[in-house]
Amino acid sequence: MIELKNITKTYQMGSSEVKALAGISLKIRAGELVAIMGPSGSGKSTLMHILGFLDRPDSGEYFLGGRNLTGLSDKELAVIRNRFVGFIFQQFHLLPRITALENTELPLIYAGKRSLKDKAREKLELIGLKDRQLHRPNELSGGQQQRVAIARALVNEPVIIMADEPTGNLDSKSRDEIISILKRLNKEGKTVVIVTHEKEIAENARRIIYMRDGQIISDNASGVEREAAASAEHLPDNAISDFLTMSAKGENGIKFLDYFREAIFATIAHKMRSALSILGVLIGVAAVIAMLALGEGAKISIEAQLASLGSNLLVVRPGSSRFHGVSMESGSVMRFTFQDVEAIKKLGSEVKRISSTVSGRAQIVYGNKNWNTQVQGVDVDYAQMRASVPVIGRFFTDYEVKMRQKEVVLGTTVARELFGDADPTGETIKINLINFRVVGILPSKGASPFHDQDDIILVPVTTAMYRLLGKEYIDTIYVEAQNAASIEPLTESITNVIVKQHRLGKGEEDSFQIRNMSDIKDTLEATTKTMSFLLGAIAAISLLVGGIGIMNIMLVSVTERTREIGLRKAIGANDTDIMIQFLIEAVLMSLLGGLGGIVLGSGISLLITLFAGWTVKISTFSIVLATTFSLAIGVVFGLWPAKQASQLNPIEALRYE
Repeated sequence: MIELKNITKTYQMGSSEVKALAGISLKIRAGELVAIMGPSGSGKSTLMHILGFLDRPDSGEYFLGGRNLTGLSDKELAVIRNRFVGFIFQQFHLLPRITALENTELPLIYAGKRSLKDKAREKLELIGLKDRQLHRPNELSGGQQQRVAIARALVNEPVIIMADEPTGNLDSKSRDEIISILKRLNKEGKTVVIVTHEKEIAENARRIIYMRDGQIISDNASGVEREAAASAEHLPDNAISDFLTMSAKGENGIKFLDYFREAIFATIAHKMRSALSILGVLIGVAAVIAMLALGEGAKISIEAQLASLGSNLLVVRPGSSRFHGVSMESGSVMRFTFQDVEAIKKLGSEVKRISSTVSGRAQIVYGNKNWNTQVQGVDVDYAQMRASVPVIGRFFTDYEVKMRQKEVVLGTTVARELFGDADPTGETIKINLINFRVVGILPSKGASPFHDQDDIILVPVTTAMYRLLGKEYIDTIYVEAQNAASIEPLTESITNVIVKQHRLGKGEEDSFQIRNMSDIKDTLEATTKTMSFLLGAIAAISLLVGGIGIMNIMLVSVTERTREIGLRKAIGANDTDIMIQFLIEAVLMSLLGGLGGIVLGSGISLLITLFAGWTVKISTFSIVLATTFSLAIGVVFGLWPAKQASQLNPIEALRYE
């Protein structure tokens, strides 16, 4: 069954070397019950670790079933441990947060076998724990825990049982029970190797190997001839090659669902640690969702305000666009008149709409209510140009502008202050003690802490100039171009018209200004995008902090679960299995945190709207971004702890305190 040739193993202990095994050669036949004895430091445990493929010799050859296994990769050795060897440890090494049944299933998971429960139940019943299958290790006695460890060792039907001080932590009654089970297994054909320092235990074996200082001092067998029992389990021809080939092809190993299942168990088993990891990502994702919703809401508000400016709009005003630092002399200030408006209209196809405007403030009275607001005198085209088509009632007509009719369109703030929720159309109000008839209500354009766009009233420009405000000149001329491409040529044409109309000489062209509202819109949109980016970046930092928290907690988890990792490797898990399992745990916690963060972030956004009155919008992009980022956090920050876990030496991990 097993043959060792000149096996050596040396450990580096600080600056000195300790030879644990010094040229060991040994043969163990199928069906033997072998006890390896020796004082502490004799090398007996090291020999068992090499026999069970938990450790590699420095030199020498290892044959199993006639095949030389020297030089196999860690992954291949993991397959052999899982299929052909069952381990029983002195410390039991049961996972504390799962049941006896689930502990027994573990080797089956790494073998890729599907009918886990039935096989595990069968082995637990075999060793007398039928009624204790759903109990956790802390609910079992020492003898019962060791029985679970034996059931776990048997569940994959190995041909070799390795027992390292299997009765060291048991009372005499439990010890006798465990020895009885091992002897029974040997009679059924299992090859059993027991490492012990107790002579009473060794005497139950048919062969006793005694070691000292890394060498075999004696090898005694009971009986004249050591022949394998007739019922001994032999390795079938090519069994090792077949299993290694199947494993290399991925035909008979752990599957993704098994990884996922183990990750869920680990997450649930360590509730507090998992909750803290999830909380860090949850807060980060919630911050991303809420911040991006605020940024998107601000963008919508600004877009609404931009819509009120109109598109492809030019604003013509008197006065220099440059700041001279001194006031202009009296008589040098340019004044616009209706002749200028008519001259610009004659530019023809370049001009889509035009409106002259004047503005001032006035006191408005209706019944016993009064309100001070801004008054604008405008032309007919103003409604279309500045997104001011009334939502209730109508706008002025050309006839009403020409006849200086006393009619008014109210902003929503003014209408609310004077009329409450009632429809004001047809009612008469006083503006600076002059009666005006309300003909419409303007659409709401929103307000900021510094300016309320709805606190305004519109009257015909001629009425405002000659009846209400006493002005002879136009304050502003709004000109709408046919399209964005015609803005530049139209600006040049208007400049030429005004220069000609007012006979301006060289150096006087700056006595008026033409502003392009598209430039203002572009600037505001760029500012909004920048603010959204900054808000998102700030939120991303909090998500990054959550990711670092996951990494820290996962690193702590690796330390905390070192013995568990050693056990999983001993029963057949390879480096990739451990790495993927820990990585899935990190991604799972990140995903749960991400989903929780979406819910929390959406709730915060709604609360901001409800209590602060700010506009927010939760976009699909922000949800996808936050979820993707949270998954990336799990992968990136889970990778290092997962790699650390996968590189643990199984022997050192099992001995970790």
